[in-house]
Amino acid sequence: MKRKLLDILACPVCKYHPLGLEVVKEDDKEIVEGRLHCPKCNVYYPIEDSIPNMLPPEGH
Repeated sequence: MKRKLLDILACPVCKYHPLGLEVVKEDDKEIVEGRLHCPKCNVYYPIEDSIPNMLPPEGH
């Protein structure tokens, strides 16, 4: 995931922007593993193989 995507991504549950970012693995071009966090509704979205999974968790 490119860091510049943080400027446009919002929580699909509550539409909060900007999301927090925790990086586990990053190369010189993008974030490979980590997670995005919405502080408003306390939902986490994983980043795996450079792709953010923005599907809301069950129950939201």
